[in-house]
Amino acid sequence: MTAADQTPAPATPTPAANRRTLGLMLLLTVLGAVLVLTAVGRVWADGRAGTLDVSVTGGRISELPGGLALVALAAAVAVFAVRGAGRAAVGVLTLLAGLGAAATAAAGAGDTAALDGEAARKLALSGSTATEVGHTGWPWVALAGGLLLAVAGLLTVRFGGRWPAMGSRYEAPTRKGPAKAAEGPADLWKALDRGEDPTAV
Repeated sequence: MTAADQTPAPATPTPAANRRTLGLMLLLTVLGAVLVLTAVGRVWADGRAGTLDVSVTGGRISELPGGLALVALAAAVAVFAVRGAGRAAVGVLTLLAGLGAAATAAAGAGDTAALDGEAARKLALSGSTATEVGHTGWPWVALAGGLLLAVAGLLTVRFGGRWPAMGSRYEAPTRKGPAKAAEGPADLWKALDRGEDPTAV
């Protein structure tokens, strides 16, 4: 026997391992989306317009992070409805949505245009510049959420082909003949488990 013959075959991932990676993807998606959606509703920048205080939320600065987080959530649900190349495409979509949310959050971290616009609105002027401008840490929370979504997308691309999907498990199989007469409660449950209708004549 040669050394090559003695090399063990690569271990096949177990169903438990597949469930763990699927669960991790779902956890990262939900956590990332919650972080982004929470952050965009909070104040990202504040300042003064004359004697008035002005502030703007992340959603006022850019609607993209929140929108992309919702796209990633929808993609996580779609994972269960597709297989093969479709599932890989969903993973790429989640990855891109996460990176886009992170990038737009970083770009909005130092944005003052929306704050200037709010200052002009408060002063009823066509244009104004906010003073004493300050920025909060919420853009970086949104950025972290976007990165978690991107990791969830990578997991889908890498391991998604091994995850279970909606399919034959949820579809009644084609009946090849009349169901056997149920003889008791145990037989009824077994028939239901096979996808058969034990009440059908």
